[in-house]
Amino acid sequence: MKIIDYMAVAEEAMAQIKKGAFLTVKAGEALNTMAIGWATIGFVWNKPIMMAAVRKSRHTFDIIQKARDFTVSVPLTDMHDAIMCCGTKSGRDYEKFKECNLEIKEAQKVVSPIINTPGLHFECKIVFKAAIDPAHLAEEYEKLYPRKDYHTLYFGEIQECYEIE
Repeated sequence: MKIIDYMAVAEEAMAQIKKGAFLTVKAGEALNTMAIGWATIGFVWNKPIMMAAVRKSRHTFDIIQKARDFTVSVPLTDMHDAIMCCGTKSGRDYEKFKECNLEIKEAQKVVSPIINTPGLHFECKIVFKAAIDPAHLAEEYEKLYPRKDYHTLYFGEIQECYEIE
């Protein structure tokens, strides 16, 4: 494991997140991972922040609402099949870790584990969350929500960022 500056890898991480990454969250005994393709990395409130979006319709939403943190694992190897599995199957109905052959590893500074894979890993403490209010959403973005299942945005202060080779 190699600790890295989150901004030094932000561009690489975002390029991969567009192809798919894993958001993993744990609250009590509840644990789930899901595929994400949208996120931001930046500097807000004088802190390093990653923002991830989770739709209320997702099983992960039920868990992250009770969680204090989340992790984002950005694979640097081909994990297309596992990402597709985690993006199309619900943790309500499937044991995604088992079905997608995903191994978890304890995080360094947060409760939620990481996906044990070569890649970039972000450990984030939730500092703010806000549900998208469609009244304030630009009209041209409405097409992204044909079922009106708007995201809640989770802002996580990056506690640790590292690469596993």
